[in-house]
Amino acid sequence: MFYWLMKYLIVGPFMLSVFRPWVRGRENVPESGPVIFASNHLSFIDSVFLPLIVDRPIRFLAKSEYFTGRGVKGWLIKRFFLAIGQLPIDRSGGKASEASLHGGLEHLAEGGQLGIYPEGTRSPDGRLYRGRTGVARMILDSGAIVVPVAMVDTEKAMPTGTMMPKVRRIGIVFGEPLDFSRFEGLEGDRFVLRSITDEIMYELARIGGQEYTDVYATSVKKRKPSRVG
Repeated sequence: MFYWLMKYLIVGPFMLSVFRPWVRGRENVPESGPVIFASNHLSFIDSVFLPLIVDRPIRFLAKSEYFTGRGVKGWLIKRFFLAIGQLPIDRSGGKASEASLHGGLEHLAEGGQLGIYPEGTRSPDGRLYRGRTGVARMILDSGAIVVPVAMVDTEKAMPTGTMMPKVRRIGIVFGEPLDFSRFEGLEGDRFVLRSITDEIMYELARIGGQEYTDVYATSVKKRKPSRVG
């Protein structure tokens, strides 16, 4: 109920009228069945605008830190993210990260839509970075349709570290669904997982016009903490 109130009565009408997002490729979004939206990640508001544009409800894998805060503020943040359908994911890697993907797989098994940011974090400088292979494992485990999504200029509307967005137009580009059925049964092959992930990232770079850098965004953030926050 809270999801629909936010989308159609509270946040949605305001955000759409003020930011006037332009959309390309809407016809590439399936009307039914499980869908994985594999998106670049430029700004916090990426997770706000994509659900407003897509008709069916969509859940996102969100960093677990949003769900573990202390005090009243931490409780409010946790309740908000749960209410809008976010699923916590452990980004530390290894078995912890794999275990936290199970919630997403369960949602897909029920025919739902899931939003994933393969980069694992927001881009520190507007470039597109190397994807994490967890998205490939979910694709093969779920058999869901994969739709690449390029968010455009959202980092200009709400740069990392800011609390309020600036009023400007942003864009959303839906690419054609990607078919990875040729890799069925190979979810345990790390080379296959890397190949799938790289194909997704190259397609995101193509439809969104971002410069691609074949390193992890997290490594760049660790090297330059004072610049990227």
